[in-house]
Amino acid sequence: MDPDYAAFESALCNEFKDFCKKVSDAYKELKEDLTPYRDDRYYRLAPMRLYTLSKRYFVLVFVVFFVGHYSLESPILSTYNQQLWLTCRIELDKSDDSSFKSNLTISVKIQGIAEDATVSYVDNKEHTRARTISCAQKCEEIIVVHLGYLNYTRYKLAVRFDNLNQLRYTIKVVTFTWKTYNPTFSQVEIWFRFVFVVLTFMVTCLFAHSLRKFSMRDWGIEQKWMSVLLPLLLLYNDPFFPLTFLVNSWFPGMLDDLFQSLFLCALLLFWLCVYHGIRVQGERKCMTFYLPKLLIVGLLWLASVTLGIWQTVNELRDPTYQYRVDTGNFQGMKIFFLVVATMYILYLLFLVIRACSELRNMPYVGKMFCQVN
Repeated sequence: MDPDYAAFESALCNEFKDFCKKVSDAYKELKEDLTPYRDDRYYRLAPMRLYTLSKRYFVLVFVVFFVGHYSLESPILSTYNQQLWLTCRIELDKSDDSSFKSNLTISVKIQGIAEDATVSYVDNKEHTRARTISCAQKCEEIIVVHLGYLNYTRYKLAVRFDNLNQLRYTIKVVTFTWKTYNPTFSQVEIWFRFVFVVLTFMVTCLFAHSLRKFSMRDWGIEQKWMSVLLPLLLLYNDPFFPLTFLVNSWFPGMLDDLFQSLFLCALLLFWLCVYHGIRVQGERKCMTFYLPKLLIVGLLWLASVTLGIWQTVNELRDPTYQYRVDTGNFQGMKIFFLVVATMYILYLLFLVIRACSELRNMPYVGKMFCQVN
């Protein structure tokens, strides 16, 4: 073997050994730096709370770090879905049956996704609403958002809980649920209303045809009221209901509520007039007979319409608004409605009792009962 070649091979082996030794020393130094509990490194490291956390607090910190902000996207929607709700249920890691209530602050930002995939903010602002969560064995479901009508194919929501860490127990899971009308139900509702609109129109025409030979002066109070209630019943079934699925607006829904309240209040006025008309035969003056009844029923109608408009306006302005929770804004109107409704019930009971006593004193009533017996 050539001596020069042997010397070169020996030198190469020595250099390789030195390189391996340096790599080994560097690994040992790095391992020493990354090991916090070595006696010679422990006091030179900054103290970290992470190393002294128990398992329970470690899970809590981990969950709170990720829980609080959610990005949610709704399924594909159409106008047949009518409305959209997003609900939330929080599950806690608790084994006892103790109940408690806690305050939560929910912030929501809503984006609408159109059919062409363009994304735009619904109202370009974040809505913040305070909610109270009640928990026993399970926590109650919270309504996060309610959209009264749908302008977009899909919705993307950014939901944030600001103070989940104030709960008494560790959060296991937060479940969100999308709720909407079944499109099949909407189609059935369209046909159902259409059938009743046609039937009501036919009955109205037959009723008008049966009274065509008589002068309106000869109509009884029941016949006069039926000539008013039947057209209102036609509106109650809402012939404009299909516009709800053709027009992306809140107006058709508001029109439906208006027609329903108008028919129901007319029916309430009909009961007052009929029972009072049993005692008052002949001419019924407007000031003494109709005006007090119109005043009571008109206040009921005004209160109901105002409550409906107030709720719709608040939900359009803030989709996180819930009338069952945020009742402080129109509590006075609800009390007013209840007071007027109580007055109506008492007045109706008074007229019914007086009408029954009047019928007993009418001639031939006693003889009729005797003949029947």
